[in-house]
Amino acid sequence: MSILSIQSHVVFGSVGNSAAVFPLQRMGHDVWPINTVEFSNHTGYGAWRGKTLEADLVYSLVHGLEERNVLPRCRAVLSGYLGNAQIGNAVSNTVDIVKTVNPSALYCCDPVMGDIGRGLYVNSDIPGIFSDNLIKRADIITPNHFELDLLTGLDTKNIKNFQEAIAMLHNKGPRVILVTSYHEKNAKPKTLDMIVSDGNEQWRVSTPEIHFKSIISGTGDLCSAVFLSRYLEKRDIKQALEMTAASMYGVLEATHKAGERELRIVAAQNEFINPANTFIASKYP
Repeated sequence: MSILSIQSHVVFGSVGNSAAVFPLQRMGHDVWPINTVEFSNHTGYGAWRGKTLEADLVYSLVHGLEERNVLPRCRAVLSGYLGNAQIGNAVSNTVDIVKTVNPSALYCCDPVMGDIGRGLYVNSDIPGIFSDNLIKRADIITPNHFELDLLTGLDTKNIKNFQEAIAMLHNKGPRVILVTSYHEKNAKPKTLDMIVSDGNEQWRVSTPEIHFKSIISGTGDLCSAVFLSRYLEKRDIKQALEMTAASMYGVLEATHKAGERELRIVAAQNEFINPANTFIASKYP
């Protein structure tokens, strides 16, 4: 399957396309990456070099794919960190073009905006681009807990608000919502939850929480890519969730054992094919 991935790129580290492309390839996909930024490293280090790329470059590269007549082969578009609002508009234009030539193609939108502990780390106009434009076009969205709250204006630590938030986002258009990290009030300690919904049913999977000395960036980017691959393969949200959780835990465990700050994606690549752990999802709530 061919996947068009429009995300950030770093020379060193594993975020954006640097976290998504190799795992997708390892799982058997042809990946067509378009980069939204070119940075030396991710911004979590506090200093970096490089620049945000122009939206015109995205338009130009997609036009080149049109000229090659390959877009009908595209099975999915994956987007992540945008850089600026103009690139967001270029992504929505790309999704429209792909869906015109291949109506069965999926759009998976990872609304990268921030995280618990770091807060908002994108420009102030980015949340509106996701809420008013991209999410309405998406078949799948993959917010983390912070982004779920930001998109809906709700504090979703309790079940009632969580369910209201999920319904609100489904009503905007997405068929599948994967919350890549969820911290329910009064939940069992030392676990991390992921919850997936298709509007009819919801499933939750819990994995042991691994504590790192510093924040590990790129986990959401990797999770979105793996889930998209599994969903394309299975078309079953429960199986896709379970397999994604197993792969994510395996990579994080390998990263922790190595004492690294960057995800050990290449070293732990077997986790994308034959995960060492198995996690079973349960109905939620």
